[in-house]
Amino acid sequence: MEMSLNPVRVLKDEAHEEKAELARLSSFIGAIAIGDLVKSTLGPKGMDKILISHGRRSGTVEVTNDGATILRCVGVDNPAAKILVDMSRVQDEEVGDGTTSVTVLAAELLREAEKLIEQRIHPQTIIGGWRIATQVASAALSDAAQDNSANNTKFEEDLMNIARTTLSSKILCQHKDFFAKLTVDAVLRLKGSGQLDAIQIIKKTGGTLEDSFLDEGFLLDKKPGMHQPKRIENAKILIANTPMDTDKIKVFGSNIKVGSLAKIADLELAEKEKMKDKVQKILSHNCNVFINRQLIYNYPEQLFADAGIMAIEHADFDGIERLALVTGGEIVSTFDNPSLVKLGQCDLIEEIMVGEDSLLRFSGVKLGEACTIVIRGATQQIIDEAERSLHDALCVLTATVKESRIVYGGGCCETLMALAVLKKAAETPGKESIAMEAFARALLQLPTAIADNAGYDSAQLISELRAAHSQGKTSYGLDMYKGKIGCMKELGITESYVVKRQVLLSAAEAAEMILRVDNIIRCAPRKRVKDRGYC
Repeated sequence: MEMSLNPVRVLKDEAHEEKAELARLSSFIGAIAIGDLVKSTLGPKGMDKILISHGRRSGTVEVTNDGATILRCVGVDNPAAKILVDMSRVQDEEVGDGTTSVTVLAAELLREAEKLIEQRIHPQTIIGGWRIATQVASAALSDAAQDNSANNTKFEEDLMNIARTTLSSKILCQHKDFFAKLTVDAVLRLKGSGQLDAIQIIKKTGGTLEDSFLDEGFLLDKKPGMHQPKRIENAKILIANTPMDTDKIKVFGSNIKVGSLAKIADLELAEKEKMKDKVQKILSHNCNVFINRQLIYNYPEQLFADAGIMAIEHADFDGIERLALVTGGEIVSTFDNPSLVKLGQCDLIEEIMVGEDSLLRFSGVKLGEACTIVIRGATQQIIDEAERSLHDALCVLTATVKESRIVYGGGCCETLMALAVLKKAAETPGKESIAMEAFARALLQLPTAIADNAGYDSAQLISELRAAHSQGKTSYGLDMYKGKIGCMKELGITESYVVKRQVLLSAAEAAEMILRVDNIIRCAPRKRVKDRGYC
């Protein structure tokens, strides 16, 4: 009797799996490709990417070198690549900067792991070595960190240096001193609270980047209604999210049949009376400014004008939430209990001009640390990228105010950690030491990429940097403006300890997670059955 040689099918429908070597190879290829995609944006001489949208926002162009933005816009299908994309997004949310570094480090770790697996070293052995290396590198980073928070002058200088270093790899590098001062002033206004919502960013095309400015208080990109006051002192602000329209009956699917045009006039009159009652309820709150999230139609606008109230319509939700925060008010939807409603307060509301546009400035707001950064620039793409750059700088500075330790940049930390790991590897018996050496090589790929992106001889510079660190010059890093190594302390190239630590730990964890994979199972897509109406 002949036996069938057909393989036994376990997985349902069209589901399939990739096993062992094939799965690992698929993961490595995806992760390394993502690392290579953003590697060229690393460092002060990194290049930018143009991202062109398709679909609903077809034709929209973004020019950026922000790792998180690039990876968020790139649609990836590889599971390992998705892990790195998620990791860069978390890095962006957690500390704001280091999104490219964390992706490149994780990709380089997996590139090294691929070579070790080819040498028949088991993934668990590699992971064991990496864990030791991570601890050693983290300890070396912690030992190298400095804390000048006790001295206000020195700490402010540290913050300026961190802002300059963060901005030096962005589009704002030509004006980094100007924007560093602007971001440090904004963050120091927060008085250590770290409440970034109090810092508003408004983008206005026109002018140049250096026309950008920091305005104390809050700016709202709206205008008051017709014939209403343009300037109000000692403002009492009622902030609302309520419909203020009278021209449609808001009962879905309702029909009204009338016998004559006069009945329609009666209906409209009833609606107007209803709106008049609503406006009276609003006026009973004793406010002199009414700001609504939704539209305010002509009739209620006229009623507010008659009462001498400044009424502002369609304030975007982000703007209205921030306005409630900085003026100390509440967003209300019903107006039956004036005694329970908390009004916002500020000393003065007035119109100002920015370029050709008029905005409303709220001065003397209750939350004293509130401020607005107005970004000017030649094109929408430039100011969008400037906003992303400022967001990174503000996040890093806020993180530094909370955790005040600083480290030196320019590849200095990576070299320091790599040499500490290599020293420990020399003392470690067993195959783990090979994995630790691979970890150190991956760390050194960050300064290598920085030098390569600037067009310098990376092999020469990295060998000089390692030699300098071995001789005890632990503050040495890459000076990318002169194309040689130099003292980062003298050059003022400073980075936040929190950002560096997060890059190290996140990259190691993500790389370990991908390395553990030995099976990728792809489920079959759900079939759409036409006769059930799922067409």
